[in-house]
Amino acid sequence: MSDATGYLTTHVLDTALGRPAAGLRLELYRLEGGTRSRLADVTTNEDGRCEAPLLEGSDFHAGVYELLFHAGDYLKKASTASGHFLDRIPLQFVVDSPDEHYHVPLLLSPFSYSTYRGS
Repeated sequence: MSDATGYLTTHVLDTALGRPAAGLRLELYRLEGGTRSRLADVTTNEDGRCEAPLLEGSDFHAGVYELLFHAGDYLKKASTASGHFLDRIPLQFVVDSPDEHYHVPLLLSPFSYSTYRGS
């Protein structure tokens, strides 16, 4: 581990409904070689955010991570569309500077999504 001062956050917005995606389950994994270790299993709050950083301090170090968004379950409950295309959305990303803030937002609709490294 390291003496990192950085942290990892996320924010999910339902772009079809124009509001935060409240109640969306997501899991965080660390990927090392062939090993996939679950680090967190949380649900977004009313603002589409997690109540605390997903990782921070000495638990947050360089490596490959995956956020797995359980979009299908959320969309079945929240969407006014007649169906949805997406189920689980895995986002794999690299942390190479664990002293920084990594924000990984998800912009979600029943048939598409986008993401970026935010601030």
